Amino acid sequence: MKYLYLLLNIGSFIIPFIFSFHPRLKFYRYWKPLILGTMLTMLVFIPWDIIFTINKIWSFNYDYFLGIKILSLPLEEWLFFILIPYSCIFMHYALLELFPKMALPGKITGTITNILLLIFVIIALSNYHKLYTLVNFSYATIVLLLVKIYRLEILKHFFLTFLVMLIPFFIINGILTGSFIESEVVWYNNNENLNFRIFTIPVEDIVYAFSLILTNLSFTQFFYRKLN
Repeated sequence: MKYLYLLLNIGSFIIPFIFSFHPRLKFYRYWKPLILGTMLTMLVFIPWDIIFTINKIWSFNYDYFLGIKILSLPLEEWLFFILIPYSCIFMHYALLELFPKMALPGKITGTITNILLLIFVIIALSNYHKLYTLVNFSYATIVLLLVKIYRLEILKHFFLTFLVMLIPFFIINGILTGSFIESEVVWYNNNENLNFRIFTIPVEDIVYAFSLILTNLSFTQFFYRKLN
């Protein structure tokens, strides 16, 4: 099914886009800072993606793609870094609008952050020979540490909203990694990861999603404050 990845991207995006105009949510107010944040985030994740694709850390099954490539990556992969963050950032702000008290206490947030940092560092250092694991957990460590230092307030909300984001994540990423279909849309070299999966999803993908959305959210909030 050549359109599968494209349909997953569009399907993830269309409802958040429509509800961006809801009079209570008014998410369109965040479009400019989100665009800027997405562009900066892509400066990190697109080169990472290209290098990993060229070196077969992961690869793509072109039975599920249109076949259009830009810098070694399928067009759908480029769209992924635009449409999925849009949907996730929308979900974050929508949840906070609907549930304004959705926040962890500062002390608990700090404790969770420190525990995650310790786990990320230990996993990265103990798996230095596995490139996806090393890069993924190292980047997560850097992003989380920077947010802790400069914008801890984000994490009070994000730790909770990310748990909600994991629901569509497991569905979409599950399909991409082979759930419900004949073979994977995205293939992984298990020599370069922990080879531990939740259903069909490499555990690294959860941390990858965490870092991707947290990077986007941090930039979006930064630019929103600057532009308003």
